[in-house]
Amino acid sequence: MQQLRIKVLAGLFVVAGVLSWGAARLWDAVGSLPGVPLAAPIVLAVIAVVLAATALSLRSRLRAQRERRPGAKGVDPLMAARALVFGQASALVVALVAGMYGGVGVFLLTKLDIPARRDQAIYSGFAVVAGIAVILAAFFLERVCKLPEDHDDDHPTATRA
Repeated sequence: MQQLRIKVLAGLFVVAGVLSWGAARLWDAVGSLPGVPLAAPIVLAVIAVVLAATALSLRSRLRAQRERRPGAKGVDPLMAARALVFGQASALVVALVAGMYGGVGVFLLTKLDIPARRDQAIYSGFAVVAGIAVILAAFFLERVCKLPEDHDDDHPTATRA
């Protein structure tokens, strides 16, 4: 499994932001731009909390397993792999979603004199911040689930005759 790359996430964020900014300008020119829901930053923050809690739980269980504490619950490799896939998928999707809200938020910065649009710009900003929190939690989860490096690669064993 490949690691998350910050360049890929930043690229998704920027592309989604530019496209949504353009779409918001076009939509506002031909009609009424739909509002940014208050639930957007809340849902993203909940995802960040779930990812962080999963990472902390796995980290404590792996630490107890490494230290060979009596009664320590092991970590099922399949469960760790599923958590890692959930974290990576969340980071990729949230990069798109946060970019979308960021683009709409940048467009709404020109409409701050209207109270409803000002509130939507604030919601967009919080959604971007919560999206960054999801990405950070996904990186933390990925770091927790990373297998230790195999140090035997530098010194291959010689075959015996």
